[in-house]
Amino acid sequence: MSETLPSCPECSSEYTYEMGALLVCPECAHEWEPTSTEEAAEKVIKDAVGNVLADGDTVTIVKDLKVKGSATAIKVGTKVRNIRLIEGVGDHDIDCKVDGFGPMQLKSSVVKKV
Repeated sequence: MSETLPSCPECSSEYTYEMGALLVCPECAHEWEPTSTEEAAEKVIKDAVGNVLADGDTVTIVKDLKVKGSATAIKVGTKVRNIRLIEGVGDHDIDCKVDGFGPMQLKSSVVKKV
């Protein structure tokens, strides 16, 4: 057998085997797709102009954003400091605090890295 299978991500057992499209660990009974761990590690979040974002970056808003439950909107050019990248609801992948509005989640397509 020339191909070696990866160890189990749950218990690190080296005795994994293939069962159809899944890999299975006989020791802890964990089942997973072989590409699922590789795809999660490769996800890169980019801003509206294509710059790669990272935790702790400072960004600016590139278009007016209506805020649900507020009479005012977040204006273009508003700086948001110390962002955190998350896998949020829908396309929302930035968690931050916007001055005057409080904590919220933003889409990376409406921000630009400073």
